[in-house]
Amino acid sequence: MEEIVLADQVGLDVFGLGEHHRPDYAVSAPAVALVAAATQTKHIRLTSAVTVLSSDDPIRVFQQFATLDNLTQGHAEIMASRGSFIESFPLFGYELDDYDTIFAEKLQLLMQLNESERVSWPGGQHTSRIAAFTHGLIRRSCRSGSRWAEHPSALLVRGCSICRWLSPSSEANRRVSPPLRPLPTGSPTGRPRSGSPENIDQRARLCRQHCARCRRHLLCPASGGDEPDWAGARLAFNTPRAVRRCTGQRGALLVGSPAEVTDKILAAHEIFRFDRFLIQMAIGVMDHAKLMWAIEILGTRVAPEVRKALRS
Repeated sequence: MEEIVLADQVGLDVFGLGEHHRPDYAVSAPAVALVAAATQTKHIRLTSAVTVLSSDDPIRVFQQFATLDNLTQGHAEIMASRGSFIESFPLFGYELDDYDTIFAEKLQLLMQLNESERVSWPGGQHTSRIAAFTHGLIRRSCRSGSRWAEHPSALLVRGCSICRWLSPSSEANRRVSPPLRPLPTGSPTGRPRSGSPENIDQRARLCRQHCARCRRHLLCPASGGDEPDWAGARLAFNTPRAVRRCTGQRGALLVGSPAEVTDKILAAHEIFRFDRFLIQMAIGVMDHAKLMWAIEILGTRVAPEVRKALRS
């Protein structure tokens, strides 16, 4: 809660909480935590990052975030995904063989709920038939990260080069999707990246220390190292040379002075032309005090310079 409140105070635009069902992550119910944050913030947008829609009920997800959206006067979002962590599938009785089909079906229902107050649903392989349902929720809280059609999307990379991993993905996303429809709050095409701005004099020491902790965390099966989508992150911390590559000018990790972080964000914008840049800051064992410091630097020194450069 302190990190979200600080992010709001220093003028950052959005704060997201992930959904995890394992002992090394604190939040298993992002909507509940974001409601608590809503009572202490004024301007910042609050989003899941992500809601594992495949193992959840789209109706309940919509109701929870629509309620949050009303409480925050329109500052809530859903970032829906299949998730790169898979522990929720066996926990809630789903099969990994249905990884793609279950998400496609539930996303379709979620988007229908977002488009219309009254919904009829024929049912499918993974969802029940709905004869007629009126949810009565006025606000439209869903901003889905979908690879299907006209909804805003977010591309995530953990480690390696931004050009190697994200440029083809971003281009493919723009080719298959029509132009984003204007939403009341804009249509963010997000670029999540990992890192935190540090004093340049401390960069090498702090980078080595944190990357060593991240490497132990990511290579431990109980900490996500066994998840298929974490292969890139494991490679990023595999050797000292890999760490240097990932923290270099074209690397995916944002480690360096505020000026260096600003330059990296602007360089990435030249490639991807995104509307929103998300930074995943809590990978591995990140000290709370250092996270608070990094959030303050991002809000007071990085974000203003990025906004200024993009306006010019």
